[in-house]
Amino acid sequence: MLIYSPPKPATSIPVIDLEQTFEGGSIARQKAADAIQTACRQTGFFYVANHRVPAKLIETQFAAAKQFFDLPLSEKMAIHMKKSPTTAGYEPIGGQTLDSQDDKSEKAPPDLKESFYCGLETEPNDPRFPKPVRGYGHNQWPNLPGFREQMITYYAAVSSLGAHLLTLLARSLEMPEDWFAKFHAPASATLRMIKYPPQAADAKFNQIGAGAHTDWGGITILAQDDVGGLEVQTVDGTWIEGRPIPGAFVINLGDLMARWTNGIYSSNVHRVKNNNSNRDRYSIPFFYGPYPTSTIEAIPSCVGEGQAPRFATCTAAEHMQEMFRRSYGYTPQTAA
Repeated sequence: MLIYSPPKPATSIPVIDLEQTFEGGSIARQKAADAIQTACRQTGFFYVANHRVPAKLIETQFAAAKQFFDLPLSEKMAIHMKKSPTTAGYEPIGGQTLDSQDDKSEKAPPDLKESFYCGLETEPNDPRFPKPVRGYGHNQWPNLPGFREQMITYYAAVSSLGAHLLTLLARSLEMPEDWFAKFHAPASATLRMIKYPPQAADAKFNQIGAGAHTDWGGITILAQDDVGGLEVQTVDGTWIEGRPIPGAFVINLGDLMARWTNGIYSSNVHRVKNNNSNRDRYSIPFFYGPYPTSTIEAIPSCVGEGQAPRFATCTAAEHMQEMFRRSYGYTPQTAA
């Protein structure tokens, strides 16, 4: 059983090598799981190296992101996310306010970024989704040759990594490696591409690329370019740099995973500010979470005898819709 203890301040984000976890034995997988447990208790952030997502595929994904954001604004607005029942599509600069998740009375300024969302590409009239469900289908694609195909290929590769990481997370929580699988059939995963322009000299007070926030779902698999700008808050309130490491993804836990683990694992606050005055920053987060109707309640190994769960039970959809409302100001009319 995992007993809750106050996390210790971290001074850096660890790098976990996954090479031996794919075909290695139980000892190698347990070693990685132990490293993940330490990272998740302290910051909820870690890097993964040798993750088996091809470097060329990641490079092409960044090229596709730049190609998309270089389109005229009119072409991007033609596929605005509000035109999709699953909120897939384009989000213009100022469209989201991440530093708003506690419904504070003084609303924070909007973020200085633009982005593109897509979910699992589905066939029309897919019987699994009789109603629109965020993260599944209703994608909107720009008129760019090969763009849709690249998104689908990258989505599949990183989804496979997400499923693999869940087996190690389950082991780190003293649960069977397939424990999370039943909640992710199919997973609710969203691919997002983000462009951060250089920090504007005339930005409003406390207005940056992405305001301080936690992620909402299960796990985030982030590819970032070499510009830098990601900052992670440790438990003692110190901000540390999530520096770019060539070939490595940044992994962090979202609020649903914190609920699932009864607060033993952290969903830590982070933010982005592009301080490079000459270059745009591009990042590609992949949000991998449970199917919307999945019930989120404390994992058995995370609740001590006689202890009450720290969080109320909810479905994944209920949580995600509330977080979307706080960040965008409305709730998408998608099926729960």
